[in-house]
Amino acid sequence: MLSVLTVNLGAAARPRAEAMLEWLAARPEQVLLLTETSAGPGTAYLLERFREAGHTVIKTPDDGERGAAIVSCVKVLEESSAKLSGVTVPGRVAACLLDCEPRVFAVAVYVPSRDRSESKTTRKQQFITSFQTALACLPQELATNTLVGGDYNVISRDHEPRHRGFLPFEYGLLETLEARGYVDTYASLHPGEQAHSWIGRTGDGYRYDYFHAGPALANRVTDCRYLHETRDSKLTDHAALTLTLDVVPNLLPTTDPATSGALF
Repeated sequence: MLSVLTVNLGAAARPRAEAMLEWLAARPEQVLLLTETSAGPGTAYLLERFREAGHTVIKTPDDGERGAAIVSCVKVLEESSAKLSGVTVPGRVAACLLDCEPRVFAVAVYVPSRDRSESKTTRKQQFITSFQTALACLPQELATNTLVGGDYNVISRDHEPRHRGFLPFEYGLLETLEARGYVDTYASLHPGEQAHSWIGRTGDGYRYDYFHAGPALANRVTDCRYLHETRDSKLTDHAALTLTLDVVPNLLPTTDPATSGALF
């Protein structure tokens, strides 16, 4: 079995990154799709500790942007972020081909947030459009074995509560993924259940964090759950999301990142 977890780090500073490392190191997942990474010392510390413990770390240059990264103790056959070239903010996407039977093309994505300003709305729309185009350009044999996960910063049209202010292009991200055969793994296993992964200042919940599996992987999903302990313990303001796939991973020899390696 392959277990994958996605969580928004909230651009953690060093003290919170240390606490997040302890939590992640104790988790059973073999692959981590991390979002809202930063160019600061917290993200650098977290990723370096995993590298020192023998994990493969995929992180595209962020140019000061908050972005995405993949940490894997499954052997990586190819660092594949370039296969999604054309995304308007490249640092917000990381991708790799995992050595599993069958192979899994893992994609971590952190969609930009926005306010009501025209500039940030345009920026988010351009990113979503470019990301959809990049996925559509993947070779079919790769696309069918793709697992997309991360913080999409969008909700569905039928989300409860029905938050106002979301625009058609934001709903369109989920709808386009579905139209292209990607399955919302949580919704597939929990039909009719409204989950929330982020809670606003008013106490209203939003489902921002997702996994989507390509057609060849969708029927291999055996579990998908939100883990609210990350919010409850204030490691981040997002719930984590864990997924289990019925595939066979080729694991690297790794050690515990919380205890091994030199202090960074």
